[in-house]
Amino acid sequence: MKKIDKHGELEKEPFSYRATKDGLVFLEYQGATVKTIAGEPAKNFLKKAAVLEGLALQLVLAKLTGNFKHGNEK
Repeated sequence: MKKIDKHGELEKEPFSYRATKDGLVFLEYQGATVKTIAGEPAKNFLKKAAVLEGLALQLVLAKLTGNFKHGNEK
């Protein structure tokens, strides 16, 4: 089986999310908001996140945030 997180970064749980009452979900990396989702995608994410924890949730969050790290972020 191929190891997805070769460097063990997801074990540090760098990703988190915040959901608001009006249906917005803020996806965060190390406390900074990197993406906002709303509407049906937000509802689908919250359903999925409700049953996930740990590395599985971190992987879903990483995939949703996309390829935003290119090595030059501060």
